[in-house]
Amino acid sequence: MLHDEVVEVLAPRRAPVDVAGRDDALAVRLDGPLADVLRLRTAVAAYVSLHFDVPRPRSLTSGDHLARIVDAVYASLRVAGSSSFRFEAAGSDSAVFARLADLLHDATGLKHDPADGQLVLRVRRGARTPGGGARSTVGGARSAAGGAGASGKDGRREGADVDPGWDVLVRVGPRPLSARTWRVTDYPGALNATIAAAMVRLGGVRDDDRVLNLMCGSGTLLAERLLAGPAATAVGVDVSAEALDAARANLAAAHVRATLVAADVLTSTPGADGPWEAGAFDLVLVDPPWSGLHGDHASAVDVHAGVLRSARAAAAPGARSVVVTHEVKVMERCLREASALWSVRDTLRVFAKGHHPRVYVLDAV
Repeated sequence: MLHDEVVEVLAPRRAPVDVAGRDDALAVRLDGPLADVLRLRTAVAAYVSLHFDVPRPRSLTSGDHLARIVDAVYASLRVAGSSSFRFEAAGSDSAVFARLADLLHDATGLKHDPADGQLVLRVRRGARTPGGGARSTVGGARSAAGGAGASGKDGRREGADVDPGWDVLVRVGPRPLSARTWRVTDYPGALNATIAAAMVRLGGVRDDDRVLNLMCGSGTLLAERLLAGPAATAVGVDVSAEALDAARANLAAAHVRATLVAADVLTSTPGADGPWEAGAFDLVLVDPPWSGLHGDHASAVDVHAGVLRSARAAAAPGARSVVVTHEVKVMERCLREASALWSVRDTLRVFAKGHHPRVYVLDAV
């Protein structure tokens, strides 16, 4: 999914490629400004990626190697400023990294804060593959990852006996891309914005869509949908006044508008006089409680069956629904029982907060 977004947003002359040894990242040669990566919605983070054919990290503190790292740091700072940095690396508390930290501080003025540094520098062993050079990587959460930068041959011989060298990845900006600036109010169990953006892409973005977000929580799905493109109408429904207050603040910070309704989607009946109109929505987005913070496994069947019924009652002919849940077995059982309401078009397994929830793309029957 991120591959498609990278091609669409960054328009690279060469298609993104998988990062060797990883199943959650892409690399791409970025032909335009580095700041363009900030427009990606399905990427968790973006990194300027450098490869060094050196046997030990100590070599990174010398001459040209250090200069390349400093240049990458400045490239990140030009996109979004940081006041401090930290390493994410095995042995980051060693004398070698202490020396590298001192040199980077002298060159950039940034403070080395091992615990909470804003600008992240990952240092790790390179992949055992031929080729190398400077790359740039955009990282994502299992379902979504990609990158931006340059690539080239460096003359390394193929074979397992060749030392893989070291990679240095400098994150673009002081925060991951998934940490949205519009999220001004936190709410327990809020959906990851990267997953929400992926759900929006799966559901499709149409200017004339009438969008309904059941169990909208703090507004993540609504914000991502409305930032992706205009909609004819957008309505969010949740039983929690606290959640709706958070959604109201976050939507305002995102500079988008939606109608927020306080109602229990499991017991309320949509209709002309109800909390939302029956048969009037083209896209229904749902994030039922599954993290344990707002729900429990014992009630999962009732919740998932009920929300599928409510979504279908609100759906117009030909409508789509996108649902994310960690209760995979429960959801699939409920979908079998609701086969007269919804058909499954696609599924996507993602990673979030130690869980592996699944996204379901449904079509109204």
